[in-house]
Amino acid sequence: MTAQTSVFKNLPLLVIPPLLWAGNVIAARGLRGDFPPLTLSFGRWLISLMILLPFVWKIIRHDKALYRKHAVRVVGTALTGIMAFNTLVYIGAQTTSGTNILLLNSCSPILIMLIGALFYGQTLNRFQVSGLLLSLVGVVTIIVQGNFGNILDLHPNNGDLWMFLAVVCWAFYTLWMRDMPLEINRFGLMAVQMILALPILLIFALWELLGGSSIVWNTNTVIGLAYVGIFPSLVAYCCYTALIVRVGALRAGLTIYLIPVFGVLAAVTLLNEKFYFYHLIGIATIFGGIILSNKKSSKIPSAG
Repeated sequence: MTAQTSVFKNLPLLVIPPLLWAGNVIAARGLRGDFPPLTLSFGRWLISLMILLPFVWKIIRHDKALYRKHAVRVVGTALTGIMAFNTLVYIGAQTTSGTNILLLNSCSPILIMLIGALFYGQTLNRFQVSGLLLSLVGVVTIIVQGNFGNILDLHPNNGDLWMFLAVVCWAFYTLWMRDMPLEINRFGLMAVQMILALPILLIFALWELLGGSSIVWNTNTVIGLAYVGIFPSLVAYCCYTALIVRVGALRAGLTIYLIPVFGVLAAVTLLNEKFYFYHLIGIATIFGGIILSNKKSSKIPSAG
């Protein structure tokens, strides 16, 4: 089977994950004001765990010794990938646009490369260094809205900075997951990560609600909560895992770059957000950096 035939045959698996992950950002923006971000993150993973746990309980019991053996890595991935990443995305969605969230998320392969070089001794060639710098310019362009004089006016609670912190967490999660032993079943591991993250998320959610935040229950919030709890978490993950098995991790990773495409189109059409020229410049620069950095290296994916 040729590469073209393989990709065409698995087209649904190629399209579904980035489409659903982009929808996660749109849902977060649509629920702002009605569903507090910390509580939304807790609700998302609680729903996911309730659905997943009955199917993987035997797997968890089988891999119990492996979880203990690799406890530091298991806990680390739970804190960064489950607890922190989406929580920070939902916080950022309160004050920045869905378009910015999606475009900043697209720089994750470059950030993974940088963190790998700084903390794990991975060497960078000249293409990777050039791509890293180029993508950094693209990220800054989006954050300062095309005016580099705005750098002096940035505040710590800026939604773009929350999102950038989320991408940092995802980069560490990806690097730790990449080195997770293959003998650990990924679906069972995902459930264990949820189990570890949920108690912390519950504390944050209670703190948020007791602090005066409240949920506005209506049709939109119920549908939005159900969506983020089922589709970006479970359906997209299952499709992506199946895709890796069928076409390999390298080709599967290419689906990540469809997230901004689907997401920006949805943000403009469903949320009536505006697409500015600096968005175009930023995304072109980020993707130019990614292409340049991968001239002699492999792509590493991110998700939502």
